[in-house]
Amino acid sequence: MEAFIRENLELTADLLHDGGMVMVPLVVLSLFMWLLIIERALFFRRLYRKNMNARTALSLVREGRMPDLGKQKGAVSLLVAEFLGCRTGNSPLDRHLLDASVDRINRRLTRSLALIGVLAAMAPLMGLLGTVTGMITTFDVLAVFGTGNAKAMAGGISESLITTQTGLVVAIPGLYMKGFLDRRAEGISRRVRRVGLYLKRHL
Repeated sequence: MEAFIRENLELTADLLHDGGMVMVPLVVLSLFMWLLIIERALFFRRLYRKNMNARTALSLVREGRMPDLGKQKGAVSLLVAEFLGCRTGNSPLDRHLLDASVDRINRRLTRSLALIGVLAAMAPLMGLLGTVTGMITTFDVLAVFGTGNAKAMAGGISESLITTQTGLVVAIPGLYMKGFLDRRAEGISRRVRRVGLYLKRHL
């Protein structure tokens, strides 16, 4: 196992070295994008689990009792907690406050998703930048040595291919995860809006 890890670390170090300067921002971009993806995935997972139904939510709202966020961690519990935190007891005003609570939760659901999409879309462009710099290196070698230095030419071509490949490797799963998280956010948002309408009708 140790040998396997060491071998892969050496391979990664070689790729970073052969890919040139563009590999550094590409790796930073990838790490930042995956941090955001993991944060969103954990957040949505928490909102999906242990959800209460609309009747239980209404019962808690009527009693003015906060949900037990240790046992009920879902999106509906969050909505009830948000609403009870700002409820005034004035029905017309409370309906507006309930709408505002639904909007606040929906904004939290979509936070970072656009940025994840932008980062995933930037990765192949940065890979393309590496392609250009690699080809410039290759032409520089050709200008100085002609076709007589195949090893130096291969360095520029290698840089082009590695950065292009890395850009695509970062972008493809990133875009897939963006679509997955969008669908998750939309599903939770629909549930929150539905329960919000139900509560509003019975306030």
